[in-house]
Amino acid sequence: MAFFSQIADAFTLCSQPPAERPVRTTADPPMAPEDALKLLKDGNRRFVRGCPWGSATKDAARQQLVDEGQAPHTAIIGCADSRAPLETIFDAMPGDIFVLRNAGNTCTHAEGSMVGSLEFATGKLGSRLILVLGHTKCGAIYGATKTYLDAGGAGKKAGCALEGLLQDLGSVAQVAAEEMGAGASSDEVAAHAVKVNVFHTMNFLLKFSQSIREGVRSGQIEIQGGIYHLETGSVEFLGKSPAQKELLESAMPLPPSMVVPGDADRGVHGVRTGADERVPSDLALKMLKDGNERFAVGAVTASKTSGDMRKALVKHNQAPHSAILGCADSRVPVDTVFDAMPGELFVLRNAGNTCTHAEGSMVGSLEFCTGKLGTRLILVLGHTQCGAIAGATATYQSGASQAPGCALEGLLQGLASVAKETSEELGPNASQDQLVSHAVKVNVFNSMNFLLKFSEPLRELVRKGELDIQGGIYHLDTGRVQFLGRSPRQAELLASQLSLPPSMALGAIRTPQDGTLEPKLALKNLKDGNERFVVGAPIAKVHPNMREALATKGQAPHTAIVGCADSRVPLETVFDALPGDLFVLRNAGNTCTHAEGSILGSLEFCTGALKTQLIFVLGHTNCGAIKGATAAYLASKDAKRKKASQALEVLLSELGSVAAEAQAQCGSKATEEEIATAAVKLNVLHTMNFLLQYSQPIREKVRSGELEIQGGVYDLKSGRVEFLGQSPMQSKLVNSTTKAAPSLQQAIGGA
Repeated sequence: MAFFSQIADAFTLCSQPPAERPVRTTADPPMAPEDALKLLKDGNRRFVRGCPWGSATKDAARQQLVDEGQAPHTAIIGCADSRAPLETIFDAMPGDIFVLRNAGNTCTHAEGSMVGSLEFATGKLGSRLILVLGHTKCGAIYGATKTYLDAGGAGKKAGCALEGLLQDLGSVAQVAAEEMGAGASSDEVAAHAVKVNVFHTMNFLLKFSQSIREGVRSGQIEIQGGIYHLETGSVEFLGKSPAQKELLESAMPLPPSMVVPGDADRGVHGVRTGADERVPSDLALKMLKDGNERFAVGAVTASKTSGDMRKALVKHNQAPHSAILGCADSRVPVDTVFDAMPGELFVLRNAGNTCTHAEGSMVGSLEFCTGKLGTRLILVLGHTQCGAIAGATATYQSGASQAPGCALEGLLQGLASVAKETSEELGPNASQDQLVSHAVKVNVFNSMNFLLKFSEPLRELVRKGELDIQGGIYHLDTGRVQFLGRSPRQAELLASQLSLPPSMALGAIRTPQDGTLEPKLALKNLKDGNERFVVGAPIAKVHPNMREALATKGQAPHTAIVGCADSRVPLETVFDALPGDLFVLRNAGNTCTHAEGSILGSLEFCTGALKTQLIFVLGHTNCGAIKGATAAYLASKDAKRKKASQALEVLLSELGSVAAEAQAQCGSKATEEEIATAAVKLNVLHTMNFLLQYSQPIREKVRSGELEIQGGVYDLKSGRVEFLGQSPMQSKLVNSTTKAAPSLQQAIGGA
């Protein structure tokens, strides 16, 4: 039946044409898109089968078109290629189709002409179908593909209009190459690029024409795609764009080359000055996006500044709509990237668009811009192939931790936290290029988070809705900015109470006049101080008047620390603390195993008389005491244990219980090094438990909430402290009834 149906269809199509084909005029009603599409398909089938009805017209029909005007049922964007005559391909009459043609059936160039013409056809003439028609063996597409592939994706300045056209079609070739894969030949990529280009043009119409979008949304207009096959003469109809639903949400009213910023953008004096109203953050972001789109497509509108403009900037001061923290890389000229005029952008730049160094300068400048100048948008802008980020990643991977020998080494080490976070997120199998690419994004958010964490004026403006902080990445290869939005941590960081960057937060000496610091804030001081120590931005400096205050007013340490005597773990330095901040007790192994009375008595004095509310027990990696205790314990299992004859031997022997517990946890196959590593953490917990078990004053304060006991492990290699929290056995041990340590029980009455 299907065969006979096809035969019947062929006879119908190739039957005797009407004696006189009518022409469409404004006297005819608009044709529904599906009916117009059927006419195109029927006409193309007649053309393919060699039985067109022809387009011959008589004088009366031509006069009718003049008198009544045109009403084409379809508007077509086709290629200028002489082998693809559109009226012939669709066996159309004069007045049937509104034809636009250029090399490559594209809107890449002359976009305003193309879009404006289609808005005329669909608006004034009533056409309800737009067809974007590519064709096989398209010279423009094949040339663009060859240009892209030969250049290896790297563009060069066009020397003529043709080179400009081929380069701008490079994005189509790039998409086609990526979709076809590495094994595809140049011809295969070009053949696929023909289809990609059809959808690219359809998407352009949807993205940059408000009237066409509205027509599509309402169902009045359809945009379809097709490919004309030179070999067969048939048109392959592709349907609607897969991206249509998404692009209907576009808010772009005009193609980039036709956007001429008005007074709201450029200001009443042709440049933005203090005489202009403040720009809301959403509008400022839109201005950045529109400006970048103009830059990317080569349709910049920023003009030269005149003498009057410069005088206006002097007389009326500045009123930038956006503040941008960008990279100093010469390939990322921020004002140019956003097609901005003087007075529009308040630009801060350094290598790596970071606040790691010169943080006070960056934060202070942004507080000035948002506070005094009224700017309501901050954009942190990274870029692809960032040399600073690549260097920091390589530095982190090398494991170098020595003191920087120059400012550059300090910068790279300061960015190491970004490289570390990136490496942890991507895992060990990530390539160097993948690490650097992702680190660029991590660094943008890191800088955004820094601003939120360390500036109360910026936080307050964000809370009130008077400031927005956004991120973006500039792609060197395309010229386009990928806008990242707000930091995922913004809500959390708005609760920060820090008012100054670390390098500017000059501490004051603590004395009894400062009152007691609650455990939560004391622990935060330790964490913040350790972070400053790690990134190389310590602030602890002592002045003579500080020493005088300590001498005359006394001490009020916020934390008591039980640490190891190891010379590589200077506690005040590790926590970037000032004199008067920390009450420090140290011995080999940060333990209470020996000298327990001294340790307990000192802590009871600190938490009682000095009212300190946090005790922190700190172990460290590669601890010699723990290593020695582990070795002694393992050796004693293989040989008859002898009585210790030296204090050191007694110390190592008494720490053997920690080593025994570590071996039990690690298993019988664990190496001595693995056991010693585990024992470091267990020893911290052991000391915390000792304090709870053998000091009644300390237990009572913990029960009442007046005191916290926390633990941590200092990593010698990274400088970071791993904060362990409270002992898992605390809830049990606070109910102990033991009043004193074993060695003190007889001295205080056999308790």
